[in-house]
Amino acid sequence: MSNSIAHSPSPTTLKIGIVGFGPFAQFLTRTMLKQGHTLRATSRSDHSQLCQHLGISFFRDVSEFLGTINDVILICTSILSLPEVLQSMPLHTLKRPTLFADVLSVKEFPRDVLLRVLPEESDVLCTHPMFGPESGKNGWNDLAFVYEKVRIRDKSTCSSFLRIFESEGCRMLEMSCEEHDKLAARSQFLTHTIGRILSEMEITSTPMNTKSFETLIQLKESSMKDSFDLFSGLFLHNRFATQELTNLELSLGKVKQKLMNGMEEEEN
Repeated sequence: MSNSIAHSPSPTTLKIGIVGFGPFAQFLTRTMLKQGHTLRATSRSDHSQLCQHLGISFFRDVSEFLGTINDVILICTSILSLPEVLQSMPLHTLKRPTLFADVLSVKEFPRDVLLRVLPEESDVLCTHPMFGPESGKNGWNDLAFVYEKVRIRDKSTCSSFLRIFESEGCRMLEMSCEEHDKLAARSQFLTHTIGRILSEMEITSTPMNTKSFETLIQLKESSMKDSFDLFSGLFLHNRFATQELTNLELSLGKVKQKLMNGMEEEEN
């Protein structure tokens, strides 16, 4: 794990094509536009009016989108839809070798899909901004940005793209996709799982909340803002998640057993 990008006051202007223009892509777009990048977007849903308002070209026709000149194509699809979306794209219409970068919350899975589907001459950068519209609404300073340079030949374009995030003050963490998924299973997936459990328990605020209980309520509400598809993707496409789920179940069992043992000692 390292922070290996030299400081640059501002990123070089890039032509960035965005695949999948949902809430997270829209969140990233606002900062990229502020920095002066030229953006284009395509999506299965029609976001043409929003893109027109933002000053972004929107393409319903994916062939036309790929036929434009993009320095970077940024993949912002859901985890579950990634293979279908990429395999349906007429990648032979690309005008030149292009850097493909993803921002999915798992990393080994998109890495393998991108390497399997993309033309061999395409560069591949796997990234995960560890923040979103809520945590990043007041800026990205000191928020973590994880990345791996999976297959990079055009170092200049790659560095310019990474500087989008570095110039906003992100903590740039270079690590393998495997290491990311191992750590994310212990942190991100576990957090979402506990939030979902709290939602199933239907916990709500009380007149006598402690600060710790308020933290649990915030965790529940934060987790439920994300779709179940995202949560499912964190489990299905991170090979380390199953073990963390098992560890959670085992640990709950151990805590329960200690309580039951205490109850038996009290009765005796």
